[in-house]
Amino acid sequence: MQNKKNGFTVLEMMIVMLVIALLLLITLPNIQQKETIIRDKGCQALLDIVDSQIILYEIDNLTTPTSVQELINEGYLKEGQDRCPNGEMVVIVDGQASTQ
Repeated sequence: MQNKKNGFTVLEMMIVMLVIALLLLITLPNIQQKETIIRDKGCQALLDIVDSQIILYEIDNLTTPTSVQELINEGYLKEGQDRCPNGEMVVIVDGQASTQ
């Protein structure tokens, strides 16, 4: 009589681990590339928000703000909205928001 045990052999487990490792190697560079795209899109969205707050500031005060900090101090923006998700600083140049 042959005594059979249920379970995976070491070879089967190594093959499964190899397949998982290959899938990770294929997908990780794609995920990292998408993260950069997402941060850039987030920065553009923040610039659009700052532009709209500049317009609201101009309507309320009849002057153009000179800095993003002025918008934060007046309550038009929250703390932390002076920096994009990709790390660039938001500045106001000629009445428009841009990155530096």
